Order: sequence, then C-alpha cells, then structure tokens
Amino acid sequence: MKEILYLEVPTPDTDSVRLWLQEEFQPATGLWKLPAGGGIRVRLQSLPVQPQGSPPSETEVELSPEVGDELSIFVWSLQRTTYLKVFRWAEKPLAGEGQLLAGLTAGLRNRFPYQHPQPPAVVWSEQSIFQALAPYYPLTVQYFQKIPNGEYDLKRVYWWEQRWREGVRNPQKPRQVVFKGGESGPESSPSPVYDLIYIGGALGVIHAAVMARLGYRVLLVERLPFARMNREWNISRSEFQSLIDLGLFTPAEFESIIAREYKDGFHKFFDSNNPPSAKAPVLHTPKVLNVALDAEKLLRLCGEKLRAAGGEIWDQTEFIRADVSISQVVVRVKHLPAGAEKEAAGRLLVDAMGTASPIAWQLNGGRPFNSVCPTVGAVIAGGFEPGVWDSQYGDVLNSHGDISRGRQLIWELFPGAGEEVTVYLFHYHQLHPDNPGSLLEMYEDFFTILPEYRRCDMDKLVWKKATFGYIPGHFSGSSRDRKVAFDRLIAIGDAASLQSPLVFTGFGSLVRNLPRLTDLLHTALKHDLLSAADLNQIRAYQSNVSVTWLFSKGMMVPTGRFIKPERINSILNVFFGILAAQDPQVAEAFIKDRTDWLTFTGLALQAAWKNPSLLVWILEFVTVGEVLRWLGSYLTFTLESLKSWLLGWLPALSRRLQSWIEPRYPALWLWLLSQSYALTDGLGRPQNPRTRPQKQVAVPGKQQLTADN
Repeated sequence: MKEILYLEVPTPDTDSVRLWLQEEFQPATGLWKLPAGGGIRVRLQSLPVQPQGSPPSETEVELSPEVGDELSIFVWSLQRTTYLKVFRWAEKPLAGEGQLLAGLTAGLRNRFPYQHPQPPAVVWSEQSIFQALAPYYPLTVQYFQKIPNGEYDLKRVYWWEQRWREGVRNPQKPRQVVFKGGESGPESSPSPVYDLIYIGGALGVIHAAVMARLGYRVLLVERLPFARMNREWNISRSEFQSLIDLGLFTPAEFESIIAREYKDGFHKFFDSNNPPSAKAPVLHTPKVLNVALDAEKLLRLCGEKLRAAGGEIWDQTEFIRADVSISQVVVRVKHLPAGAEKEAAGRLLVDAMGTASPIAWQLNGGRPFNSVCPTVGAVIAGGFEPGVWDSQYGDVLNSHGDISRGRQLIWELFPGAGEEVTVYLFHYHQLHPDNPGSLLEMYEDFFTILPEYRRCDMDKLVWKKATFGYIPGHFSGSSRDRKVAFDRLIAIGDAASLQSPLVFTGFGSLVRNLPRLTDLLHTALKHDLLSAADLNQIRAYQSNVSVTWLFSKGMMVPTGRFIKPERINSILNVFFGILAAQDPQVAEAFIKDRTDWLTFTGLALQAAWKNPSLLVWILEFVTVGEVLRWLGSYLTFTLESLKSWLLGWLPALSRRLQSWIEPRYPALWLWLLSQSYALTDGLGRPQNPRTRPQKQVAVPGKQQLTADN
C-alpha cells in the first residue's frame, strides 16, 4: 500500500467532505466507486459485467481477484480542519490514476475553498458581546463566560480585531492622529510640564520608570486600568539582567516577581507526514523563556517606581491626537469613565501602543508591518489530570498537526505559579486585505483543539485569565527602511515592530535592547536633539535579526495558496534538527537573536546540504523578488559583520572621548553613540556593563548632570 495524495481541506465540517466524496464526486477514470467508513474506494480496472450495468456489491469487490488494483480515499478531522489521503493498494501506478487525482483535487478546491469569515456587527444597545458572537463562535462564548472578567476581555478581543482589520484593509488611508504646527492644532496649549509622555502602559511603563529614575518628568497614559494585562511574559535570567543593570530592579525584587522557573523547554514540530530527511528530535533549550514572570506584579512595581520618581499615570484614558510644534508636543486624551477630554504637553511623545497604534500606521504611510502573529490563549489555574504535564518543563514551540485552514498552528505552554499554566496558540501570518488574521477564529480553534494538544476535560479546567494580541513583524532590509520617529515623537516595542522571528515578542526584544535605547534617548533629551532625523537613530535594529525574516516568511501560507500540508513542519524540522545537533549554546544564541555571521552562514549551509529540497520548498512561500531582497539583507549582515570586525575598537574609544566630544558636538556624539551600538548590540553582542546614564537634575534655563543614579 502506498500513499499517493495528501490534502488539507479547509473546513471543520468533515462530514460534508465525506458526503461529497460518497455522493457527488465522480471518478472519471474509475468504473466503480464504493462508500467506505471513512470515505470511498475506487476501482480502476474492469470487474465482471453486472446486470443492467449495476455496480458490484461490496462483497463482490472484496472477493474479486483484482481487488488490489484500487484506491482508498478517506478523510479525518484534526485542528478544526479536514484532511484527506489517497492510498494505492498496488505497487505500480494504475491506468488513469493521475487524471483521477487531478480531478479529485480540483473538485475539492472548488467545493471547499478557503474561507475568511468576518466577525459579525454588534449592536451594543440591543445585545451583549456573548449574544452577538454565540451563533458564530459558540465555544469561545461558552468558555469566556467562565473566565473572570470574560465579558470585558471578549469585548477587547472584538475591538482589537476590528481595529486591526480596518488598518490592514485600508493601508493607504491611515487615520491622521499626529499633526504638525499649523495643521488644525489647538489655538492655545498648556506649557510643557513633562519631558516624556508615554502612550501605552504595558511595555511603556518599563521604559517610563527607567527614564523617571533618571530625573525626567514623565506622564504615562494607559487605555486600560493600569497593570491589567492580556498577555503573560516569559524571559531568561540573563535577559532580565539588563533591567537590574539599569537599576530598575534589585535582584531581590526580580526574585519576587518570578512565578515559576522551569528546568527545560522543548521545541518539537509534528513530523508524522514528513519525509525522513525532515524529521527531527526534540530540541532542548533550558535557558530560553524559562522564567515565568508575574506580569501584573511587574507592572505594578514599575508603576510604584515611576510614581516614586515623580511620574504620573493616567489610566483608563484613550489617546486622541498629538500636535507637534517646534518647542513641544501637545497630547489630547479622553478619560473613558467620565468621557472628559484633556491635554498634556511635553518635550517628547513615546508611542508604546503596540500593533494597533494609529501613530505607527500614520508614520509609515499605512502599513508599518510585513507580517503578524495572531495569538490567543489563557492562564489556566488547574483542572488537568495528573501526568498530563510536568510543571518543571515548558513547551517553547510545538505543533501537533500540519497546515490547518491555511495556517501552521503553533503552541506554547509555560508553567506558572502553583498549578497554573499559560497556554498560547498562534501562527505566522501574511498581511492581506482579504485575510487580515482573526483572533476570534483562533479562539474557536483554541477551545476546540486544546484537548488534542494536551489531554484534558475542558469543563474541568479552571480558567483564570484570557491572553491575546497581534504581534507584528517587520522584514527589515536595513536600519532605515522603517520610520520609528517624527519630530518630538518616537515609537518603542511592538509599535516599532521590535520583534524577533521566533519566540521573542515585544517584551523580550525591549528588555534586551533597553540599555541601548535608554542611553541613546537620554543623550537626545539632554541636548534637545528631538528632530525626526535625530530620533530615527534611536532604534533597536539588528542586522543579524533582519537576515532571519526569510525564516518567518517560510512559516506563512500565502493567502489563497494551497501548500502541501506537511511543508511548514518539514522546513521547521530541518532547521531545528540541525540546531538540536549543535552545542546547546548555539541553539540558545540562535533563538535569542545572538547568532553571529559565521554561525548563521554555517547553519544555513548545513541545512542546504542536509536537505537540498529545502531551497525548493521555501520558494513555495516567497517570490523571486523576495529572494533578491533577502540576498540584500544577507549582504548587509555580511558588511555589518565585517565592519564590526574592522572597527571593533570604536565603542571603547568613543567612551574614552565622550567627555570631550559630547559637550562640544552633541549631535556628533549621538551619531557616534548610535554607530557604536550598531557595531555591538546591532549584531546581537551587547556592550559590556558600563556606567549607567547619569541622573538629570532640572535647573532653570539649564540642564545639569550630577553623579550616577
């Protein structure tokens, strides 16, 4: 028996596919089609003639001496998706076999095309979010009703998806929210009160607290109740050390916000349908995302430090617009509970609103991202049977099936405090106006297929919290192909597409790059270098990360394209199998975006040598133009690596010359500092711990520096 066809049929209604096979599908080259339990059987050779041309009975077929010359076609359900396979009983191809398979494939594609449903409109005055969504997403409504604050969170999911869809579908007409002097700005505005105004309180409060402790007057504006998170955060001890080095946390405070530290994290992709060259063992990464943080406690602690340093927090307050003039930026906001609008003025606005940021969309002419990871999940307080999962271990990246309705679904599982686990389901997604990516569809998948991934009785699980969001990705070809700044405005975190290709989202990337961003921003503020040209030098671009965007691209099914169901798992297993064979530090460095040019090139060559088909597989996901673009990214990475090798002495020398250059030529110093970081942090090699930025003390008409903070 030989498998000759494997297809993904993008519908959760497996019964309708089976019925279509048994009643509607007509094999043009086969004389007989017989229903079977999971599908049909097709005979491709003649049987004895039956009276009046009636088909033979199933018993007659079984007894026929030529019974081996037939095809078995059957379907099954997994991941809310239908899959179909065709097996040939004979060893050699049968007459008309190719024509039959082509007709079968075409018939299925015509009858069961990809569908990209839109969320229904909600009439808020007449129905609740549960009533509106129940006919379309029944399991999502059922289990959100069991989650504390579930109605509020489901409204947030709906709001975020609607806002995201609007931006993806109308990329050339972003809503204008930033206005330059003279563009219908307010007739009168408050005098500058703040040095920094942060919009967005998740990643924003971490950076805001660091800057407030340096002596800056800081205002944080947050749309939600402060410290309310719809995501959990994991990190490693070495990654978090940057926040300790900056003085934001003490080692004891860090220990106090650790919910769980596990022994090992696993990476494993489904490979049952892969060719032998694309199977791989489990990749172990014990020091990747192995520390689960109490995210809300972390935010509250940052908020306390921000307030203790003189900062303010306006929560439940929505950003409306920003008016930028030569001397200041005026921000208009609305306090949501009261519905009252107010304004605040500052020297610099920091956009930390994440993927839905209207500022990011406007700055980049509509679409600031090339890809996105729609991510859903939950914190589960208990209810798993003993032995289902050992809390000493985490699932960093895991798939339990092949492409599902045009997406390769990937799981993450991180142990938390006590019996808690945080579970995520996500996929890498190409931006497309007809298929922006749906959180609601993903949640219906999540609640349906969680028992497939981890054995559980869904009704026995104790739900604590929903976790969800859109995580953006930008395919950087150089450090200048995306705007992160405007006059007196800069973006950080997800709003700046500060994201890694594999497992590090905005939080991990921000934390790892915080010393670099803080030092550069502190320098710009000290010398009032707040033009777009100056601020665009303050970014966390890494050429060793930009070269890996092709890896992300190879995990996205182009909208409307049918790819072999096992293809993405095959690509992932080739790469991760090679990583599993390396020294553990190599795999850790690769996943943490620390890979140097020599290691990256060696891994790429090994992958091509191990499985030459890999290059052909990747071409199913990318165009020739994108391949050329990647070659440009690789050339940039090569040149930057060479430059770092030749100019490796520059960062240390520039530090020694700082006291002479900075007071005389501040703009030159900011440029030199940004170039120094590009030679180190920009290639995944952070500069060694150094003297932290000095605390600033406000003096009328002058800015003065005191001793280290």
